[in-house]
Amino acid sequence: MQKPLQTSYTARTKTDEVIQDIDLIGKVAIITGGYAGLGLETTKTLAFAGSTVIVPARNVEKAKEALVGIPNAILYPAIFDLSKRSTIDYFLQWFNKNYLKLDILVNSAGIMAIPLTRDEMGNEMQLSANYLGHYYLTKGLLPKLQRANGARVVNLSSRAHRYSPFHFDDPNFNKSQYDKWIAYGQAKTAVSLFSVAIDELFKKDLIRSFTVHPGSIVTGLSSNLSDEELATMGAIKSNGERGYDQYNDEHKTISEGAATIVWCATSPQLEGFGGVYCENVNIAPISTEKNDKVGVKPWAIDKDLALKLWNETPLLFR
Repeated sequence: MQKPLQTSYTARTKTDEVIQDIDLIGKVAIITGGYAGLGLETTKTLAFAGSTVIVPARNVEKAKEALVGIPNAILYPAIFDLSKRSTIDYFLQWFNKNYLKLDILVNSAGIMAIPLTRDEMGNEMQLSANYLGHYYLTKGLLPKLQRANGARVVNLSSRAHRYSPFHFDDPNFNKSQYDKWIAYGQAKTAVSLFSVAIDELFKKDLIRSFTVHPGSIVTGLSSNLSDEELATMGAIKSNGERGYDQYNDEHKTISEGAATIVWCATSPQLEGFGGVYCENVNIAPISTEKNDKVGVKPWAIDKDLALKLWNETPLLFR
């Protein structure tokens, strides 16, 4: 399945090109992190195409300001924190009470390259916020996704999945020395495996799942990185500001990065597909060489590992 399609889209494709001629009236979407960066761009795109878009937020006041003027965007009125299981449960209760189905779930929120931190249950925070929270959220939403009779789940991974496979023996760094990039890479590998598992287990219910690498975009996600770290990544402009002077297949604007998210969430080109890793508004090839500039590593799309992670997550983590 991991074979690129013949499309007219490129790394320069923007969200408005992808959503053109797609009518989402009557659809219901949830976008975590839907009030900043890539998530906000996705919220705008789906909402202006007619979908009702539910945005749960950790910072409710910031989200309220960001969503002003966006038709069909609905802010969940309480704090939603992916690292706190209780807030996920409260959101599920609220959503299940107010909505009959869920057509699109975009698991976009996340954190990157932070110092060693643990959630209130002792889990390593990058794994908790990027993967675990979305795991429990998505499982809780399965009945509503099934009722849509053709739902899509989009999970944001990253090129950083190349930094590490998933370590079943010590995912929380209880024994091994913590490295913020290894931890981030493991979390993004977990997200990709999670996506594969969803598709394998629930495609019988017409739920299809997609993994997205949006590209490298300078957003609030990089707030924990110093200017020196960003400079080594080429993410400091010649005038000293954070960002890129030039764009390519990897370095993108927010709209270009969100285009692949919107494509996976809505495009009829993906009917019959699922469980695939996508980038540059296409299905990505498998990356087998160390210096490959595109593609997904085999360990992030391995079906056996994906099902193992799905089944063992409640045992591995508190």
